[in-house]
Amino acid sequence: MKAETAVYAAGAVCWRIIDGRMHVLLIHRTVHGDVTIPKGKVDPGESLPQTAVREIAEETGLAIALGVPLGISRYLMPNGREKVVHYWAGEVSDQALQRSTFKPNGEVAALEWVTVKRARSYLSYAPDVEILESFAALVDQGVTSTFPLILLRHGKAVSRDSWKGEDTARPLSRRGVEQAAALVETIRAWHPTRIVSSPAVRCVTTVRPLSAANGVEVKLDARISQDAWTHGDADVRRVVGKRVRSGRSAVICSHGPVLPDIVREIALATSTPLGSYVTDAAELEPGGFSVVHLSATNSGSGIISIETHAPRA
Repeated sequence: MKAETAVYAAGAVCWRIIDGRMHVLLIHRTVHGDVTIPKGKVDPGESLPQTAVREIAEETGLAIALGVPLGISRYLMPNGREKVVHYWAGEVSDQALQRSTFKPNGEVAALEWVTVKRARSYLSYAPDVEILESFAALVDQGVTSTFPLILLRHGKAVSRDSWKGEDTARPLSRRGVEQAAALVETIRAWHPTRIVSSPAVRCVTTVRPLSAANGVEVKLDARISQDAWTHGDADVRRVVGKRVRSGRSAVICSHGPVLPDIVREIALATSTPLGSYVTDAAELEPGGFSVVHLSATNSGSGIISIETHAPRA
């Protein structure tokens, strides 16, 4: 099967607690007469996280923030093409329910909240059941409620050789500016409520479009700057500790040499054994980012999951 023939899609297992029990949202499709997990195909120019959030909104009327990635389904469609679907978990807040815009339509006839046990027998397709089992494993571990720390390396900057001023004032290149713009809609899929950045111009310029789109002020912190790291004045531990304790979604924008220390401190703050999967999260190209998912209810349960995204521009 050639990669270019595959159809890519994304979705989420939407969940909430009803009467003290975990429930997930299933959709009853109008034309197909089946029961599935909400998902849909990637539109041109979209990232997979962006697709997942958009499709959930279109099919269910619910605005969600993505949680832990749950895996990938691969199967053949009736026309013989492979379909590749990426899934995340997505908690549905009371506010999202109150603001739901869902009405039965030509694509989705009904929505139904059911227990995980009942969903296993309701779902029409085996790949959906496999994704549900990935979510059920999180439920069994007690780590469904999570929050993300998004570790972002600044966009591509102009070269040191071509820049005559101080390094902290070195700006983004044209490509870096494009990367900063391309990041916005993808990172918004996790609904960051805080943005912390090195004061270097190349970092601040990278997060400025996201700040404007989300209405979240950028907090500058020299303790995660490359200058502080070079001179031995960095204090990554305090910056990371505050973000872990807050339990709120945040973007941390810093530099290539500093990112390994940031990841290490997240691991230490959450009692996560250090290993290659942790250190790999810091090996980012300019404009790339890693999403580190942490438990919102048990900070000592370790890093739940890490997903890494390459720059899109």
